[in-house]
Amino acid sequence: MADPRFFSVAGPFSLAALAEVADAELGDGVDGAKQIVDIAPLDEAGGDHISFLDNKRYTEAFEQSRAAACIVHPDLADRAPDGMALVLSEQPYLGFARIARAFYPLPAVEAGVSPNAHIAEDAVVGEGSRVEAGAVLGPGCETGKRCHIGANAVIGAGVVLGDDCRIGAVASLSHCLVGNRVMIYPGARIGEDGFGFASGAQGHLRIPQIGRVVIHDDVEIGANTTIDRGSGSDTVIGAGCMIDNSVQIGHNVQMGRGCVIVAQAGISGSTKLDDFVVVAGQAGLAGHLRMGKGARIGAQSGVMRDVEAGAEVVGAPAIPPRQFFRQLTALRRLTEKGAKK
Repeated sequence: MADPRFFSVAGPFSLAALAEVADAELGDGVDGAKQIVDIAPLDEAGGDHISFLDNKRYTEAFEQSRAAACIVHPDLADRAPDGMALVLSEQPYLGFARIARAFYPLPAVEAGVSPNAHIAEDAVVGEGSRVEAGAVLGPGCETGKRCHIGANAVIGAGVVLGDDCRIGAVASLSHCLVGNRVMIYPGARIGEDGFGFASGAQGHLRIPQIGRVVIHDDVEIGANTTIDRGSGSDTVIGAGCMIDNSVQIGHNVQMGRGCVIVAQAGISGSTKLDDFVVVAGQAGLAGHLRMGKGARIGAQSGVMRDVEAGAEVVGAPAIPPRQFFRQLTALRRLTEKGAKK
């Protein structure tokens, strides 16, 4: 269903092969040899597509879908329309993600260096890498194998990229060490000066920012996101973190494994996030805080205190959800009471 001008679909694949990819099981009576040519949403799928159901809100669309097959939780299998082949999974969305990646794998990097790229004499371009027109690779920088450097991207002096990294157009990297399989989308700014200065009667005096940004393996950094280098110690992005577009991460921030930071969130300097913290859109975290493992920060929250492991907070200042909604209810009652006088 994807526009072929922009995306190339692999396959077709048999249902048996897709079930194996998804780490799922075929439903009773399903013909594993049946060929599937593409993925599609429930309401758009046809007789040679596979779809998925992960949210019960879409059960009606599932019941009316014309998809040839669907990956679904076993608890909802009895809601399937007649003739639909089922691929059963305890985690349908994760299974569908694996299937979608099979149909639409990341395109292989076609090695080559544009004659219009600007590469320092001592820069190292890894085997099988591609450097697009206008890209700049500064003195002493290194790319690993099979990297793709987009048009007009700037890889600053001394920067090191691991294998299979992809740097989007017009992104800029400085003062950073990057692991393997890292994706940095267009316009991102990695390793710029942190926001550090000392203030006095005569004004503000900038403090040299002499740390780095260290990005571990399998990280994604969205378009126009900025990650400042450390002031002394490093800014660290843990393995497997997913960072959305237009996020600001300040100097000396340290993120553990698998954190998720959603668009327009901001994390102030020296705050630490343990593994698998989630920060929702437009949330702001003050500096020098600690978010415990698995903490969840609600959208537009203003976090001014440490958050314990596994806790969830919302609002500004951020507090536990039950307390937040009790306060809202009390405020509504007060305003309604005042309006009746």
